[in-house]
Amino acid sequence: MNQQKFVFNIIQIIMKFRIAALLAGAAILFYACENNIEEIKAFSTNETLPVVEAENFETLFTDSGEVRFFMKAPKLLKFENGGNAYLEFPKGVELIKYDENENVISSITADYARQYEKEKKWEAKNNVIATNAKGDTLKTELLIWEEKAEKIYTDAFVTIIRPDQIITGIGFESNQNLENWKIKNPKGTIYVGVEEKKDTTRTNDTSPETSPEKRNINVKPFREPIDFEK
Repeated sequence: MNQQKFVFNIIQIIMKFRIAALLAGAAILFYACENNIEEIKAFSTNETLPVVEAENFETLFTDSGEVRFFMKAPKLLKFENGGNAYLEFPKGVELIKYDENENVISSITADYARQYEKEKKWEAKNNVIATNAKGDTLKTELLIWEEKAEKIYTDAFVTIIRPDQIITGIGFESNQNLENWKIKNPKGTIYVGVEEKKDTTRTNDTSPETSPEKRNINVKPFREPIDFEK
């Protein structure tokens, strides 16, 4: 009897072990399947898969039949993330703004950009270059344009190149035409002037010669914010 009881207990232990192993295997299989499902969902979300894709994209934005903006991009992607749709320009973008007479009044180029359609907001990044009708050039790594507020700004380092000076600082804001701009935390300026100096030496025919133009460059630090009104 004792031997039978011992064999019976061994059988029970083996059965319990098999049941436990089956349950553990099922749990692992379910967890793996759940992970795979989550990975599939994550891969197929609108955040990672564009709903629209275009190459060598060009378009005109008009208002009451008048051309306001021209946009050009090597590649355009459109994403829809929970109703927050946005356009992405992974290979860069060029934006040109026109006045009512279709004269160019400002332009922006960047190596990467996004346009949030609902907020009407642009974010340009990496090698951002913006110019205005006066010929002023802004260089930075981040620039934000809010169409509704009609303003452009950044908190990044900026360099502004003008015909007679180069200005650097941190933080920038202006209207969307890049006029009436201001540097929040100016760091310095380089004044570039051109003056002619006559050479007192004469040739054999005693005719005067004018020496080549020389540039005088002076560096002056700023202590107060710069606010240039065009």
